[in-house]
Amino acid sequence: MSDPCLLDLTDIASSIAARRISAVEATQACLARIKAWQPEVNAFIRLDEDEALTVAAERDRELTQGRSRGPLHGVPLAHKDLLYREGRITTGGSKILRDVTATTTSTLLERLDAAGAIDLGTLHMAEFAAGPTGHNVHYGHARNPYDRSRITGGSSSGSGAAVGARLVYGALGSDTGGSIRLPAAACNVVGLKATYGRISRHGAIARSWSLDYIGPLARTARDCAALFAAVAGHDPRDSTSSTRPLPDLSDQENTSLAGIRVGVPGDAVLKTLDPSILDRLLASHRVLQDLGATLREVPFPDLPKLADIGETIIKSEAASMHREWIRTRPQDYAAQVRVRIEAGFYIPATQYLDALRLRRVLMDEFLATTMNEIDLLHAPVIPFPLPTIGETDVEAEGGSAVLDVVRRMTTYTRPFNFLGVPAISVPCGLDPAGLPVAFQLVGRPFDEALCLRAAGAYQSVTEFHRAAPCL
Repeated sequence: MSDPCLLDLTDIASSIAARRISAVEATQACLARIKAWQPEVNAFIRLDEDEALTVAAERDRELTQGRSRGPLHGVPLAHKDLLYREGRITTGGSKILRDVTATTTSTLLERLDAAGAIDLGTLHMAEFAAGPTGHNVHYGHARNPYDRSRITGGSSSGSGAAVGARLVYGALGSDTGGSIRLPAAACNVVGLKATYGRISRHGAIARSWSLDYIGPLARTARDCAALFAAVAGHDPRDSTSSTRPLPDLSDQENTSLAGIRVGVPGDAVLKTLDPSILDRLLASHRVLQDLGATLREVPFPDLPKLADIGETIIKSEAASMHREWIRTRPQDYAAQVRVRIEAGFYIPATQYLDALRLRRVLMDEFLATTMNEIDLLHAPVIPFPLPTIGETDVEAEGGSAVLDVVRRMTTYTRPFNFLGVPAISVPCGLDPAGLPVAFQLVGRPFDEALCLRAAGAYQSVTEFHRAAPCL
């Protein structure tokens, strides 16, 4: 077998199940690739090599005995460093938690263990998930596998970089304002933010409990569907967890989009995009049409308004969670992270409550207007070419220009966190500088199956996600 690290998640899983490769061999291949790439991309915070090989050997013994735990049996993964595993340190990308041992295990890690996956370690992230770029003063900045001078996107920076560099077959990240979709777009992989409440957050460090989502990043929509199926579903330990039945994913191989109505933006949105991004997005429109989808122009919601209301919630809830640490350990935060948290102390309770109240009102309005006659909304992810790490280093550079670039990164992602609807980021090519470009498909609440199927159909006739980076 050629380099097994270059296989997709579902392909390596079937190869392990068929005994064409062992779980130990797949794990060893990933560990060797991590050792080569980690100095280049800084994707991992902690690598659990011995533990991973021990678990991989156990997975192979189980197969020898005729026992398989499921579709992820023996597959090496790694996850954003905010999911607790009992007896291990979970840093949240922070200095404050770098020596704190977890006393519980997150629901999602329990479910992946039960599904037979192998956990290689914890992945880089922005400090306390507060940043869309991949910068971290405590653990060094993450670097894009396609151009090491460029950002990975954040805050799930390591998840994007590790999957994009083919270090692991998939990863979990979290998304409060775009933190799954941004690194997925920047690192040429697929990232799914499901409907609010669809995936448990028990045992995860919160950024903003009203807007946080946890979800998969993988190389294909089919791989994301496999991870979604393994982790989604009601969890009584998460009070916001939905009891809605999981969707039927059996139709994922259907590559026809006949009868699917896709809304696309008009000039008001298109004129905000860099020409290199616009070119790739318009080309993706044509592919969707060729697959049978009907495209129609629709009005977009007031994106700045939704983002501002969402920001009220994020800052208020972050201030509440960090209050004691801000009082006793302010020096242990990066300055820009601390300042953003401290701003929440000055938001009136009435403003926070109004923001929560408006959430359902504005979601209903979004469904009745933008989504009224469509099934999916096609939108940009990052509206400009990926900037360099230096151009977006708020801690080092400061200045209104740098802050403006960082804010603009989440223009088309943050509103869909506030609205609570599912969205998936899909690679759609490289720009003239060889940097990844992506679009997102936004669905109605709890319609992850259609988001995944449409993304999978697009990938069935394109090869953009196959463009692996070089060391």
